[in-house]
Amino acid sequence: MSDRLKALADAGVSIWLDDLSRERIETGNLADLVKEKSVVGVTTNPTIFAAAIANGERYDEQLRSLVAEGKNVDEVIFGLTTRDVRNACDILAPVAESTKDDGRVSIEVEPTLANDTDATIASAKALWAEVDRPNALIKIPATLEGLPAITAVIAEGISVNVTLIFSVERYRAVMDAYLTGLEQAKAAGKDLSTIRSVASFFVSRVDTEIDKRLEAIGTPEARALLGKAAVANAISAYAAFEEVHNSERWTALAEAGANAQRPLWASTGVKNPDYPDTLYVTDLVVADTVNTMPEKTMEAFADHGEVKGDVVTGKGAEAAAVFESLRSVGVDLDDVFLVLETEGVDKFKASWVELVDTVKGQIEAVK
Repeated sequence: MSDRLKALADAGVSIWLDDLSRERIETGNLADLVKEKSVVGVTTNPTIFAAAIANGERYDEQLRSLVAEGKNVDEVIFGLTTRDVRNACDILAPVAESTKDDGRVSIEVEPTLANDTDATIASAKALWAEVDRPNALIKIPATLEGLPAITAVIAEGISVNVTLIFSVERYRAVMDAYLTGLEQAKAAGKDLSTIRSVASFFVSRVDTEIDKRLEAIGTPEARALLGKAAVANAISAYAAFEEVHNSERWTALAEAGANAQRPLWASTGVKNPDYPDTLYVTDLVVADTVNTMPEKTMEAFADHGEVKGDVVTGKGAEAAAVFESLRSVGVDLDDVFLVLETEGVDKFKASWVELVDTVKGQIEAVK
């Protein structure tokens, strides 16, 4: 057992692996990570599946079977990815049974639907039915069109991982969408205790975009703010979470059995080599949150990460001051978040194209 990762888990941070492959499942690697590295959840995306399928002969037999059944490329992707998520859910089922919120495995709705509410709802329902495991989470993007889809899906009793959140303003809208869905589920007589959700707040990309602008401004005041925006943004998000979960609206739902929608720190691999490689783990430790890490970041933390206790609670004013300073040196924050969401959706869609192309190639190879 990694002492550093255990200390992180003991501080209340749920460690989720941002990766999945049939090889991890079938070799016992995922089970080993649960046992030895304090991993209690898994997140996936189309790029992760593209890499797994491109590099894994373990998919060939199912591929041949699906092709023989006359399935098209989208149906093949659906079959391959839902099987992996179902099997990962089974590996993590003991965690889900022994903890209140963990043991979850996420799978994304088709990214090309990010701006189509009804199609997103249909995709989420299809994935939920096919995976057919209570510890699955369906990933829905926090686009304006995704918000009503989140409400509708939660109202149906489906558990959701809301992804691609960059701004605190949008995060507030996500929390509202979740609470509205819970209220609708309650009105329909559903058991709220079975519904789970996390809100995936993206971290590293905020520094990447804002640092680029600070470098362009180039003043000493601007350069002094390099590397500070992403953590401040996440801390501000946590302050918003606390505010909402201290409200009468939330209290009424909690009394009816609802579970809090935990903040999840996503995109926590450090992209700037000048920054510590555990920055977005060490500086975001607070209880009842999730940090989903690529294995490289997890290994870095296991090797030299530090847990300094809760470094988030009560820091909202400091975080707000960072953003005031960013504005004062000339950073257009509204534009930053617009660019990040637009790029995020574009990358989301591009990763789907990558997966489609990969599977097309594999289909040709097994014919």
